[in-house]
Amino acid sequence: MTIPDMTSPDTAIRMTVVAVGPGDPDLLTIKGRQALEQADVVVGFQTVLDVVAGKTGAADIRPMAYRDQEAVLDFAQEQAQQGKSCVVCVWGDLNVSAKELLNRVRRRADTVELISGVSSIQIACSRAGISLEESVFITLHQRWDRGSELGELVELLNQGRRNVILLPRPYDFMPPAIAANAIADGAAPGQPVTVFQRLTLPDEQRWDGTLAQCAALPDEFSDLSIMVFPKPPEPDDA
Repeated sequence: MTIPDMTSPDTAIRMTVVAVGPGDPDLLTIKGRQALEQADVVVGFQTVLDVVAGKTGAADIRPMAYRDQEAVLDFAQEQAQQGKSCVVCVWGDLNVSAKELLNRVRRRADTVELISGVSSIQIACSRAGISLEESVFITLHQRWDRGSELGELVELLNQGRRNVILLPRPYDFMPPAIAANAIADGAAPGQPVTVFQRLTLPDEQRWDGTLAQCAALPDEFSDLSIMVFPKPPEPDDA
């Protein structure tokens, strides 16, 4: 027997995910701002909600942490089920490191509207003076064994054909550890590297050096860090 689909346009649960950008409130997109202004409920991690402070109209604001994100998202689902407009805020680029949170939202809604934001990768390219079309992006947010994580990085660095933009995994695999492991796996200790922290925020920082120098640094980096490995200059540029 086929069970009929009881979901109708009037009963479907709808939720919206707004990417707020890399941190500067002025980089919030117009579409994202409109969704926030029209929302009945806005949820997100506190650091993300700080970016949209004052832009959420009369919405019920619900901060969440890793320990209670399921409960807060359940609340948002209940509100959406009642026909309220619910927005979940996340950092930057929805296609880079928001997969886990997006999956949680999708499990709770029949329809999820995604409103992309400015990517920190774009900002990093601008700060480093490199072109994205001449670069490769690697994220370590996906958890594999450490050897396979850095195998692609070391191979690309040794080829020297393209810039490499790498997103560290917060807390347990940060720039100094990445640099040390890359050297151990065969990357040149003298490979130049730039580490950007908290791009577009008032306390934005930039560090330039080599892999060996990075490996010797204290492991005290922001979880909002990006590493850029420039390719060797072309002969005409040298």
